[in-house]
Amino acid sequence: MPIVSRLKEEFSFIQGNYAILVLSWIIMDFAMELPGTYYSLYVIDPALGGTETILGVIGFVSFLALALVQFPGGYLADKHGRKWLISTMTFGVALSYTFYALAPSWHSILVGALVGNLCLIYQPALLAMVADSLPSEKRGMGFSIITLITRVATTPAPAVAAFLVTFYEFVPGMRIGYFILVALFLTAATLRSRLRETVGEGGSIDRREFVSSYPEAIKEGVAVWGKVPRSMYYLFVSNILGTLGFAMGMLLFNVYAVDTYDAFGNLVHESVLHISTVDWAILGMFLFVTMIIFAIPCGKLVDKVGRKIPILLGLGLLAPASLLFVYGDLPKLYVCMPLFGVAQILLMVGFSALQADLVPKDQRGKIIGSSNFVNYIIMALGTLSGGFIYEHAAPQLPFLIPVLFAVPEILIILFLVHEPEKREE
Repeated sequence: MPIVSRLKEEFSFIQGNYAILVLSWIIMDFAMELPGTYYSLYVIDPALGGTETILGVIGFVSFLALALVQFPGGYLADKHGRKWLISTMTFGVALSYTFYALAPSWHSILVGALVGNLCLIYQPALLAMVADSLPSEKRGMGFSIITLITRVATTPAPAVAAFLVTFYEFVPGMRIGYFILVALFLTAATLRSRLRETVGEGGSIDRREFVSSYPEAIKEGVAVWGKVPRSMYYLFVSNILGTLGFAMGMLLFNVYAVDTYDAFGNLVHESVLHISTVDWAILGMFLFVTMIIFAIPCGKLVDKVGRKIPILLGLGLLAPASLLFVYGDLPKLYVCMPLFGVAQILLMVGFSALQADLVPKDQRGKIIGSSNFVNYIIMALGTLSGGFIYEHAAPQLPFLIPVLFAVPEILIILFLVHEPEKREE
């Protein structure tokens, strides 16, 4: 009984909005990873006619669209509340994936990416609602549980993806995967309509305000940085460097690693590492299992020792993980994947918790919106340059250049970022 009582006390914050968001993430993360396992290979398949550079162009357009909606997204989240943006725009994201499922060429995927990412105007509201819903002493656990539970849901997705592309052949299997994604996203959007507002009374937003609010949103999104501690600024700068490095290779991992074949056994795409589609799916599941195992310990670490040490540990793991991948084979990938997984958890949980500690509740939407704006611009440039460098220079470079960025990131976190004596509620 004491153990049961302790567990109830430890996880008592999993209720209300937080529970709804976690459940919707479980559904959406599984759905995303299903076709996402082979997304880049789908784009560059001869049936759709893309290349590594085209992959970068799609990434550029996607993140540019995301950047454009961050200022109004953060402004509207703080002014009108979180719920309407989250619940309504999730339906829009769901329907945007029909362009992927029906794509006759990569141009259709470009349109779908543009529409879907414009609908992600709700991102600042979503992240702000999570921060609103967590007590300050449980933020590390709260953000790590999101990672844990969503990875539990994501783990079987690569196996389902491998089955679809093997049983139905590659392109038809991917189309089926995207139709499944649409159905599951619509389910999650319906679930999110049950959220309760955390700021003001909420309510729908006039369509004209999306445009008319933009100048004021930019003004307030810039001005808000004068209302937060300087450490938040340095945390933001460090994150920009990490974002640029991550973006350069984020769409190219399976392009670099996986070979694909047509229905007659002819090689369609030759990679550098020559990993099969089935082995890549197994590696993906292995990565998610690692993240499941380490999610709660990492969250406890963030709450117990503070936010900076886990962030520094995460940055320290990226270099060996990247080198093992670039110069890897199948056994080495089984070593680098857990390193990537643990690094991702430590960085995500540590950064999210520290940002929530530093930013007052009524400013979170604008801080998240303005910082996301810059991050997505950086990601747009990173994916574009990464695809071009991969195709026209050397395929190893998009994964090796980011290793250099880890040094200034570590120095900034170590010497310029300070945790607050009193955390924001």
